[in-house]
Amino acid sequence: MTSTSLHRIVIVGGGAGGLELATALGDKYGKSDKFRVTLVDRSRTHIWKPLLHAIAAGSLRRSQHELNYLAQAHWHHFHYRLGEMVGLDRAAKTITLAPVIDEEGREINPASELGYDTLVIAVGSVTNDFGTPGAKDYAVPLETPEQATRFNRRMVNACLRAQHQHSPITPGQLHVAIIGAGATGTELAAELHHTAREIIAYGLDKIDPEHDLKIVLIEAAPRILPALPERISQATLKLLVDLGVEVRTNARVAEVLADGIRLADGQIIPSELVVWAAGVRAPDFLKEIDGLETNRINQLVVKPTLQTSRDDDVFALGDCAACAIPGYENNIPPRAQAAHQEAEFMLAQIGKRLAGEPLGEFQYRDFGSLVSLGKYSTVGSLMGSLVDKSFMIEGYFARFMYNSLYKMHEAALYGRGRTLLSVLSGSNRPKPTVKLH
Repeated sequence: MTSTSLHRIVIVGGGAGGLELATALGDKYGKSDKFRVTLVDRSRTHIWKPLLHAIAAGSLRRSQHELNYLAQAHWHHFHYRLGEMVGLDRAAKTITLAPVIDEEGREINPASELGYDTLVIAVGSVTNDFGTPGAKDYAVPLETPEQATRFNRRMVNACLRAQHQHSPITPGQLHVAIIGAGATGTELAAELHHTAREIIAYGLDKIDPEHDLKIVLIEAAPRILPALPERISQATLKLLVDLGVEVRTNARVAEVLADGIRLADGQIIPSELVVWAAGVRAPDFLKEIDGLETNRINQLVVKPTLQTSRDDDVFALGDCAACAIPGYENNIPPRAQAAHQEAEFMLAQIGKRLAGEPLGEFQYRDFGSLVSLGKYSTVGSLMGSLVDKSFMIEGYFARFMYNSLYKMHEAALYGRGRTLLSVLSGSNRPKPTVKLH
């Protein structure tokens, strides 16, 4: 910490954890002339990442769930800086921001440096394609709302193309291959089964959804949802198979082609649309940035205090942080519930830091896992501190619990009272009076 009168708290990354922390810190310290809270993000708006599969499928409108950073900063007394962090100088306590260029090639913000006294890195994760040939060229990842919107547009265009072409629909033309059967890939498969048929129902009578449309879910592990309990995996598999989704397990992708994918055994799966939803890693710029310790997937190694292992003034939380769980081999999983808990912990942690008190140690509470399968079902398990051991839930109760996770995120951003009022009245969340993005 510095001896200057103004303590600069900089949060890089406006995902679930970063934005919740910036909002809470702004509410607590933003009006004081002794503190300055700044959120840095390369995007202008925020969307809760677990919603991206629904945006990609077209079952959720992006505009209804976007939060504008500039408006949120105004309402909650923190500062928002449009930009992308590309460097760090720990000795000078500055981060480097890349220039911001608009769609027409004009510079919005020049390259710059931003000073900090307390730095929190919460830049999330990106898709890990493991260097698979063709993945970057032909597969669409689901990391951002823009990518989800791009996939949805490609899917609608594929249906329109099939409707208006003079030649018959060819095998693979309206096929969707989803690589990775974790939560994102599995949820997308179920959503697409419904929404693609909804698109076709709007007068695209040349397309037979039962014959022409096909969804293939591909997983290298022996079962889908490999990180979740086997009971959830089996229940989800049965539902997908009943819907007609083709599920391939023990199938490793060797190459993504322009019109399909090639498996390691040489088999070709024709597909016009390919989604890569297998594996995550922290952004490449974090790899050993200015001497900070990182692991094999670029995550910043942190102590139980969430301070990075080599610099007590730099914290990390969320998907970009490698935080060990005492008594377990694995680190805290990259889930929204983990980022939410870490943001709450960091609010108290920064308060202790500013008061010169000893810092606490983060304890992760696993409340279970939930998978939304669109309008068909929701399945999951509750565990951790709620009960002595996990138990499986499904149906309406599971859907209620799944929606509750999002409401917890909204409550952290808008306040519990406003969130409850919106649930009871069905009204929309607060929005700026003018378009800011």
